[in-house]
Amino acid sequence: MPFFPRPVHHPREAMPVSSALRALIAERDQPRCAYCLTTEENCGLRMHVDHIIPEVAGGLSTLDNVCLACFSCNVAKAARQTAVDPLTGETVSFFHPVRHRWHDHFAWDERKTRILGLTTHGRATVAALQMNNDTMVRARRRWVSAGWHPPDTKKDYGTQGTNDPMRK
Repeated sequence: MPFFPRPVHHPREAMPVSSALRALIAERDQPRCAYCLTTEENCGLRMHVDHIIPEVAGGLSTLDNVCLACFSCNVAKAARQTAVDPLTGETVSFFHPVRHRWHDHFAWDERKTRILGLTTHGRATVAALQMNNDTMVRARRRWVSAGWHPPDTKKDYGTQGTNDPMRK
């Protein structure tokens, strides 16, 4: 009988979310990164669960404070909540994937390989999460040529309806 050691929880690591909550997040986020919209199918890796307000800052493991994030976006975001808008120099909060609509803050360039920030929150998020790093742009180029990209950006992401004042 093979031996599979139990994972060790390190005190500095976040506690995993319940499987029930993960299922709700995956249904809402269709499993794709709520920041760059990369799908699990395209990246070949299971999405991370990101605490939008990090646990170290008091963020809870609730549906309105968690989203799916690809490895690249999640590692770049880490426990940060703000970033600098490269256009204005202003420090602003990141795009909030549950409260904001993606297409209000971002757009695809004409080749559909780069994400353009349309607002202070969008530009700061694109820069801080390095959403247009060379590796991702090359991958998106391949996905576009295969017809796997871009995803539908007009779809509302998150749990609130389009008339909800929290989604701006």
